[in-house]
Amino acid sequence: MRLLVRFFGFLFAAGTVVFLVGVAGAAGAIWHFSKDLPDYSQLQDYEPPVMTRVHASDGALLGEYAKERRLYLPIQAVPKLVINAFLAAEDKNFYEHGGIDFSGMARAVVLYAQNFGSNRRPQGASTITQQVAKNFLLTNEVSFARKIKEALLAMRIERAYSKDRILELYLNEIYLGLGAYGIGAASLVYFDKSVNELTVAEAAYLAAMPKAPGALHPVRNRERAIERRNYVIDRLLENGWIKQAEAEKARKDPLVVTNRSNSARTFAGEYFAEEVRRDIFERYGEKKLYEGGLSVRTTLDPKLQVMARKTMAAGLVNFDEAQGWRGAMSKLDISGDWGVKLADIKSLADISPWRMAVVLETSDQSARIGFQPGHELGGAVSRDRQTGLIPLDGVKWAKPVGAARGKTQASVAQILSPGDVIYADPLFGKDGNVVEGQYRLRQLPEVSGAMVAMDPWTGRVLAMVGGFSFDQSQFNRATQAYRQPGSTFKPLVYSSAIDNGYTPSSIMVDGPIEIDQGQAGVWRPENFSVGKYRGPITLREALKWSINTVTVRLAQDIGMPLIGEYAKRFGVYDELPNYLSYALGAGETTVMRMVTAYSIFANGGRRVKATLIDRIQDRYGHTIFKHDARECRGCDAPEGWKNQPEPQLVDRREQVLDTLTAYQITSMMEGVVQGGTASVMREVGKPIAGKTGTTSDGKDVWFVGFSPDLVVGLYLGYDKPRSLGRAAQGGHTAAPIAKDFMKLALADKPPTPFKIPAGMRLVQVDPKTGARARPGDGTKTILEAFKPGTAPTDSYAVMGVGADDGRLLPMGTPGDVGSDIMRPGTGSLY
Repeated sequence: MRLLVRFFGFLFAAGTVVFLVGVAGAAGAIWHFSKDLPDYSQLQDYEPPVMTRVHASDGALLGEYAKERRLYLPIQAVPKLVINAFLAAEDKNFYEHGGIDFSGMARAVVLYAQNFGSNRRPQGASTITQQVAKNFLLTNEVSFARKIKEALLAMRIERAYSKDRILELYLNEIYLGLGAYGIGAASLVYFDKSVNELTVAEAAYLAAMPKAPGALHPVRNRERAIERRNYVIDRLLENGWIKQAEAEKARKDPLVVTNRSNSARTFAGEYFAEEVRRDIFERYGEKKLYEGGLSVRTTLDPKLQVMARKTMAAGLVNFDEAQGWRGAMSKLDISGDWGVKLADIKSLADISPWRMAVVLETSDQSARIGFQPGHELGGAVSRDRQTGLIPLDGVKWAKPVGAARGKTQASVAQILSPGDVIYADPLFGKDGNVVEGQYRLRQLPEVSGAMVAMDPWTGRVLAMVGGFSFDQSQFNRATQAYRQPGSTFKPLVYSSAIDNGYTPSSIMVDGPIEIDQGQAGVWRPENFSVGKYRGPITLREALKWSINTVTVRLAQDIGMPLIGEYAKRFGVYDELPNYLSYALGAGETTVMRMVTAYSIFANGGRRVKATLIDRIQDRYGHTIFKHDARECRGCDAPEGWKNQPEPQLVDRREQVLDTLTAYQITSMMEGVVQGGTASVMREVGKPIAGKTGTTSDGKDVWFVGFSPDLVVGLYLGYDKPRSLGRAAQGGHTAAPIAKDFMKLALADKPPTPFKIPAGMRLVQVDPKTGARARPGDGTKTILEAFKPGTAPTDSYAVMGVGADDGRLLPMGTPGDVGSDIMRPGTGSLY
């Protein structure tokens, strides 16, 4: 008995020693691994990289920019279904344990012993808290040392943060494949849904992803992905978080995903979105753009953008097709599987409904074509092989380059041959409906151009087209292409003249003129109709018919330095050389600058700053930029409405141009539309003012014009400037595109006339002489706008020509204004 007691005593002592040694060893190990642990308190201020999202003016998503596609969602915004799915897949005891799941660890140890020496990766037993510790503070190293540190950090994190905070960090940090980080982004990337719209099957699939996002690809590893998804569904049912019927339905649901693009998404707004991206990059830098979680509300009007893109693209295509068919894009060997070969050719994704196709066989009356198959999410080429026919009607436009205008083709086989790679789009019949299975031959236009539509009162850019296809060229011709504006610059010359003593009825001479340029020789400016002159003519008529000689004489009289100052005020040029040719638009500027300048005419002379962005908010919803800087007096009413005066917006923007001058120029440009070079714009059926422009040798054609609330400007030209042809003119080529756009844009708006400012006097005058109308002149007269004290007398004097030698004379004395006729109300002068 004594020996037995001694034996147990020995065992107890030995056990105590072993226990104390173990405790000491464990304490030492804990101390050893704890001394190098990272500071977990940084989780409190953690700001993960979050994507910047760009929205149109109506809130629709326009684009997303990120290195890690992530939308940070607070735990309160995550549906219970999604939370339960991740708990079922990763850590069902999350809300019970203190950071470590010892039962899970025991299972992992047993499996490790069973697989020892098999080179298999050990199964983890990490809780969600441990995964947070690893993802945020540690590396992915597979070792016992890392697991110990992970466990120690998990326990510390559990003591410092609530369970909901830990889960929130986890759900927003994890990588879920296809470039998506966190459940908010993954829900959009995989299913194009918010987390609140996910079904049981979709939530279960996302919850399955953290284990192995690459191995559970929805296309390449579909069977394994469905198996893992169904495992999560079973765990949801086992834990009582869904009902039997829900589980059965979810298991039967197909795994259907939507590959969501990371680029500009809607309204054919690629150029607009890219311009916004560059703006944000310049303001805040790369890190803020791609990781700052900015919310950007832009000025883009989706409806106007679609209209602008449609009309501009149609204008480019119509002009290009009139030049003739340049031939197929390339040749393809159509023997074997032509679909795979065609799929490997890069096509433009932003010119729908155009589709790339290959010609399979031809005859005189038609050509059979095969369309380019699409790529599935996994990168495999679709097995679908869609075909169609191009009938003779679909190629009649395709005359050879240089062929006589109006000539059409009598045979499809003369145009197309098997193996030709082309573009085609649906063919419309005479009734305006699509002809089923038939298509029209298309070619990518060589000519390019740009269009901008702007609100003249705020500078908000409502629509922008920077070229035919962003996929083809990311060069934004609306903001980056510097082109000669031609005669669209003339209203600025006339503005400087009218601001300094001239009137719309002032008479100048349209006749030959020679300018001695010293060593550069003699310059003899010509009108568009070479050799034809009108003699004495009013400024209104000169602008109406875009008379070059009158503009040069006017510039010579008032001086190029003054015109350069106005050009700078209007933002067209930074510095304008003092050469008279620049009065005819020989300098280079952009569509955006020209549209901004014309906005000053439209809004009564106020300076306008063009903007594509209304406001920018940071990830916390704080506004860090706002375009509208006007002061709102009386907008803050903490005590509510108590019959105080209405709030007022205080506009402190600079008055760039006299209000009366702005209206006079607007009235003169109404004349350009009513009966001048832009008369095609009358088809809009609303009050429109504007000016056409055609540069030397017809290299660029322009139109810039406006209604009281919308300014539109565009040009057409080759990227490597060359003549558009002898027939190319701003009024015949550019203005019709603007007409088509403005008809759509203003269709639902009443015909609002331009507002006549206070103090403006309207006088009946003879449009040819500029003199005050006499009784009996009848319908030959117009109402002309004059500033007080500048109305004409009954006679007129020719300005800009002397009695004998043709030299410039100073301006005469203003006529008597005692009998000015005041026109009641507002309205057009025609």
